[in-house]
Amino acid sequence: MKRTLICIITIFAIFAQQLWAQNSASVAGANVSIKFYDKTMYYPGNSQDNPVFVKVTIANNGSETVRFKLADDRMFSVDFTGYTVKNSRLAHTDNFIRKRSTNQTVFFREIALEAGEEYSFVENLKDYLVIPEPAIYYIELRFYPELFRSQQVTLENKNESGAIKVSMNNVQNGCIVTNRLTLEVKPSPSAASMTSLPLTATETELLKPQPISPDKVVEQTIIARQKSLWDQYFLYLDVEELYASDPARKRKYRAESADQRARMIENYKIDLRQSRIDKDIVAIPTSFEIEKTMYTTTEGTVTVREWFTYDNFKEIKRYTYFVRQRDGIWQIYNYSVENLGTE
Repeated sequence: MKRTLICIITIFAIFAQQLWAQNSASVAGANVSIKFYDKTMYYPGNSQDNPVFVKVTIANNGSETVRFKLADDRMFSVDFTGYTVKNSRLAHTDNFIRKRSTNQTVFFREIALEAGEEYSFVENLKDYLVIPEPAIYYIELRFYPELFRSQQVTLENKNESGAIKVSMNNVQNGCIVTNRLTLEVKPSPSAASMTSLPLTATETELLKPQPISPDKVVEQTIIARQKSLWDQYFLYLDVEELYASDPARKRKYRAESADQRARMIENYKIDLRQSRIDKDIVAIPTSFEIEKTMYTTTEGTVTVREWFTYDNFKEIKRYTYFVRQRDGIWQIYNYSVENLGTE
């Protein structure tokens, strides 16, 4: 009897390994990636009033057919994970926890992607994660090709779709982890300080750089800094190039992975906002005057005289902004400062 039981267990173990190997092979060529969909300014709070839409794409980059299951309720196919800059994890929403912890019937369909094909859908990040406050967050997604499920599963085939009973017990970790996104959440306009400038309707929309002349680029950048409109301030700055202008930072930057580079750039922007680094580029002039603009089809310089007011005097500096055109858009990628004395 004991020997028979051992044989039965062994047979089931071999069958389970073969089934798992088959399922693993079916998604071996899949590449799952995420990006922001219709990106705009994001604020904490209600998911319906200010959603964070993320586009999920499953692509078959291999030569064999890729097969996976996709639940009608995407919470049983994907899961978002969020981290703060201090590497603390964000909490999941009550609705997400309730769905994942309650036994229920989940309908799904099986999808097959041939070589070169892809499948995409859009999810609201705030349906999955609680965004508690304005900050920089790092977001990634876990995709479950065989659905999020426990070891105690029953399947009910219904032609081309099926149903699966789901519970939180003994969850299997058969998931694919995607690339990481950097999410910047702004202070809510309704909760902004009384000393802050109000946001206009156009400022709450997605800012897009316009094909304006180099002197206008510099002028708009300085005015945005005077008004502390940071989104407009960074609009025409090549932040990556400015960061790499320091040789030590450049060496460290080149040695890091793509995800770490993105994090370094976001931290650099935070340091600029708080005037902790490269203070000349974020100094606020009380007035300025564009002296000279020179440029070719791709490169140029804009020279500006700027006045900075202190208690008993005014300091005058000449800024030279180096600009470069890419895809019809001029950007500031470097600068120099010359002290002209006081008045």
